[in-house]
Amino acid sequence: MSFNAEAQILGAPAENEEKEEEIPEDALGRRSPRGTVIGFIDAMADRNYSRAARYLEFSNASNQKEREEIVKVLLNLLDQGGDILPYSLISNNPEGRTDDNLDQDTDRIGSVSADGEVIDILLVQTKDENAYPVWLFSEESLSEIASLTLDKTVFVNRIMPGFLQNRIWGGVPAGQWIIAVLLIILSYALAWAVISFISFLLPRIVKAAKKDPVSGIIGALKLPLMLYAAVWVFVIFSRNMGLSIIIRQKFSVLIILTGIAALLILLWRLSDFLGKYSQQKMILRGNPAGVSIVLFLQRAAKIAIVIFGVIAILGILGIDVTTGLAALGIGGIALALGAQKTIENFVGSVTLIADRPIRVGDFCRVGEITGTVEKIGVRSTRIRTLDRTLVTIPNGAFSSDTIENYAYRDKFRFNSIINFRYETSPDQLRFLLAELRKVLYSHPKVFDDPARIRFIGFGASSLDIEIFAYLNALDYNDFLEIREDLMLLMMDVVERSGTDFAFPSQTLYFAKDAGLSREKGEIAENQVKKWREKGEMPIPKYSEEQIEALRSSLDYPPEGSVTRKGTPEN
Repeated sequence: MSFNAEAQILGAPAENEEKEEEIPEDALGRRSPRGTVIGFIDAMADRNYSRAARYLEFSNASNQKEREEIVKVLLNLLDQGGDILPYSLISNNPEGRTDDNLDQDTDRIGSVSADGEVIDILLVQTKDENAYPVWLFSEESLSEIASLTLDKTVFVNRIMPGFLQNRIWGGVPAGQWIIAVLLIILSYALAWAVISFISFLLPRIVKAAKKDPVSGIIGALKLPLMLYAAVWVFVIFSRNMGLSIIIRQKFSVLIILTGIAALLILLWRLSDFLGKYSQQKMILRGNPAGVSIVLFLQRAAKIAIVIFGVIAILGILGIDVTTGLAALGIGGIALALGAQKTIENFVGSVTLIADRPIRVGDFCRVGEITGTVEKIGVRSTRIRTLDRTLVTIPNGAFSSDTIENYAYRDKFRFNSIINFRYETSPDQLRFLLAELRKVLYSHPKVFDDPARIRFIGFGASSLDIEIFAYLNALDYNDFLEIREDLMLLMMDVVERSGTDFAFPSQTLYFAKDAGLSREKGEIAENQVKKWREKGEMPIPKYSEEQIEALRSSLDYPPEGSVTRKGTPEN
């Protein structure tokens, strides 16, 4: 028995715990500040003053008639010099606004101007007859408004024909609706005239306004500024002319939507202009791959503008977009995970455009792939290989790999090892070293430093001389031509030396071949002897004076070459 009692006690919180009481909907929509203002304006439009009085806080008004009179006074003051915030800017939260520096149960929703005074219109949260919270027009604001003097001769009533004052549309004389439409047309026409005059005058005053990017930005601003100016002109005219607060609140949604539309048009036009301007710059710089990136960014910006515009417009129309944004957030995470490779390739594309390690037409090596770059796209880069195949590399992998660009080299390396027969005498080697260096120093397409020729070792079947130099060539084909000329000149030197090139072999002497040229060998040895006697032997290197005397003394292209015809020297 005690066990059951204990179990009941343990389970008691689930049963006895007080549930948070749900607040029922108010028939008049007064649970939030926005609902109170909308309900009050609708009641005034229906000319239901008794219902409108239920949106006001009363404690001293003793009967219904007095309350309805206060309602009419408030309506007249709002028509003549009052202003209420657009519905979308009034809180739709049951707790009201918490960031307006007012008491937690107080919200400011407009103001009234008369007798040189400006009185704030406040809403306060109070209790209805069932003790549920509702928002009402503050009694303090009403008492201050009641002390103001009414102006019975507002401008809109002076210009309106009598028959239009007697015909009522939506709780307002028909003439006011007509005047509101005419004001919209007049406001836009006035804004168009002013903005057009400024845009016509500006290039004639400021020279920079005639050229891009300033002229393009001015063109993008023109229509949005017209819309903004038209909205402000309409708001000022409608208030100062005494247009009914009912009409102004009906048009408040249109005014906010027009402002948002102007902002969206401005962003759209700026993205269009900046996109085209950037594309032209990329084309002038010879960077066609950058055009693809600019197009992608331009489309992404336009998509973002559309999404922002839809969310803003739905919010203005009173549609809750919180759930949709949460779904978009979850969907965005899923999309980002699914499009991870796509994003990686796009970032790689941006890296390629920003760092510019390669350009279209460059001959390069990426990893194990060597070829000419044909296209740099948003997702991938295409390379035409030496085998004439087309390799497509994702930009994410491309930008993270090692890239060797042959198009950017400023010198071409000439490096070769020449093998001579072991029958070559030391003096013949000295002759070879001196004469081969003379070829390098004399050639106009060989850079001075480094330009070296050295006897580097004894091979298995040869005496080895290394040649190392850099050639001044325009491209690879030009390099091949210069290298070919150098090697032919060096062959002439070898032929004059009396020795010959070696090849991997074992030499068997049967005395049937001509062997080495004794006569030419003696000539080479005699030449070395003369150098030694005169102290001019260029071993281990030529002197600076000798190099300077030899510099560019050879003819290039060589005598008899087809390319010599028509050159300035000839």
